[in-house]
Amino acid sequence: MKKLKFIKTIINRLRGDQSLSKLVKKGLKIGKNLTIMQRVIIDPSHCWHIEIGNDVVLAPNVHILAHDASTIIHLKYTRIANVKIGDRVFIGAGTIILPGVSIGNDVVIGAGSVVSRNIPSNSMAVGSPAKVICSLENYLEREKVKMNSNNTFSEAYTLRNPDFNVKQRQEMIDACDKFGLAFVE
Repeated sequence: MKKLKFIKTIINRLRGDQSLSKLVKKGLKIGKNLTIMQRVIIDPSHCWHIEIGNDVVLAPNVHILAHDASTIIHLKYTRIANVKIGDRVFIGAGTIILPGVSIGNDVVIGAGSVVSRNIPSNSMAVGSPAKVICSLENYLEREKVKMNSNNTFSEAYTLRNPDFNVKQRQEMIDACDKFGLAFVE
């Protein structure tokens, strides 16, 4: 059992994945139901300045920084600021969250965004720098309109289903071709 855990730790390090339990021991504050995908970086050198709420998803390659070393050469000091992420927040792939940022509750941050200022609750924000483009309700209403019985699929159409098959994959591909996108639980 110890050998398997050691091998898993080595593989995670090679992938660039961090140990969440070590970050929590150092002071990172996290709520319930945090989902962290591959290659997420939560500032390991200042993780005690970071607080993440309940029901948060960090998509692949998200970076959360609580320090900015751009001042080290000229001022001999590193700038440090707290980061707070609220409840029910989705942070898209490749997003960078900079020091001193607060993200409210019920927020979606689009993929590839650079969050350099506070994002209020109930918002959809995208871009570099990230800007609020609409309320979360407006975003979700627009997405609901795009959903129909031919492009909405159950969890059986994911890799979580051990019986997921070629026919199901093709059905999803066909739905994307016909409707421009598909939705899956």
